[in-house]
Amino acid sequence: MQNQSIVHVVFLIFTGTAILSTIALFTRQSLLVAYMLLGTILGPWGLKLVKDSVVIKQTGDIGILFLLFLLGLHLQPQNLLHSLRKMSWITIVSSILFMGTGFGIGKYFGFNMNECMIIGIATMFSSTIIGLKLLPTTVLHHQHTGELMISVLLLQDLIAIGVLLILQGIADRAFSFNDLGLIISAFPTLLIVAYLFQRYLLSKLLTRFDKVHEYIFILSIGWCLCMAELSHFMHLSEEIGAFIAGVTLASNPISLYVAESLKPLRDFFLVIFFFTVGAGFNFGYLPEIIVPAMLLAAVILIGKPLVFGWLLHKSGEAKPISWEIGVRLGQISEFSLLVIYLALDAKLIHPAATYMVQAATMLTFIGSCYWVTMRYPTPLASSEKLRRD
Repeated sequence: MQNQSIVHVVFLIFTGTAILSTIALFTRQSLLVAYMLLGTILGPWGLKLVKDSVVIKQTGDIGILFLLFLLGLHLQPQNLLHSLRKMSWITIVSSILFMGTGFGIGKYFGFNMNECMIIGIATMFSSTIIGLKLLPTTVLHHQHTGELMISVLLLQDLIAIGVLLILQGIADRAFSFNDLGLIISAFPTLLIVAYLFQRYLLSKLLTRFDKVHEYIFILSIGWCLCMAELSHFMHLSEEIGAFIAGVTLASNPISLYVAESLKPLRDFFLVIFFFTVGAGFNFGYLPEIIVPAMLLAAVILIGKPLVFGWLLHKSGEAKPISWEIGVRLGQISEFSLLVIYLALDAKLIHPAATYMVQAATMLTFIGSCYWVTMRYPTPLASSEKLRRD
């Protein structure tokens, strides 16, 4: 079969996910791990049942697009402003420490300067998807915890978006100071357009027809795709536009309903995203990168809880809350995958460095998911006692 249809790919993904998820629940394993494992089994480097790389990439791109929109809906600007003073210095200090850690590990294993820098940058960020997916939304105890986590994640996401803007410019064309100026001006222009459109048109439509739930759903999806296309037109990535669409809509009171109504869509694309992460890994590079990937993953899984826990405790937070936040932030980010993919497109790094970071990211996803689901309340907890939605 030369070309696989989207329907066939979705059939394989969700039939396989249903089987593996059932096994995972019976054996008290993480569902997110099952999604990635399925990708490695069915993907082009496994059984090759899903072997059309174009279809896999398109499916993953759609997944990332909607996931970032839904994440933006949760990252209200008020949360950042509320704890900006405390969280900004924590985010900056931790980012510098983890960037230096990634750079040092890359240097130790013989990667060149550009690759070490990209590895360091990728190591800076924690996963917004895992952080929010594993954080209960209905438990009062976690309101403060969630506020602090979201503040850190939003600041990290802003740093990541800045990195993606620069890498996008390098990947698309010969980079110059003029290009940098265009990229820098395009981002605030996109923000201003999104803010004005949301305030003077979108919010009025949402307010007037807020009882027509089907319309709210359609309008929200249309807003996401519109901003993604506008971002692409301005030579930025579609993901950045989708993320901005979510953040600007998050300031509207109806955003809570929108986020709730889109939960099934979020879960649908969550499966596709993690399947794509697993399917995109080239096992041919495994012997070359497994040792540095395992070392980097181990350092992150241990180092991030320690660093975040210590910094938060120094800022006045209680030790249990500080440690829990550190554990929940103890992984590499989906933004890190975007960074290394763009760096590869820009020919800043070789494939070996890309797959090393990807392997380390997958290992931290797995390790972090197990740690959180075994120890803290979460919608995907391994025991009924800890399971909270």
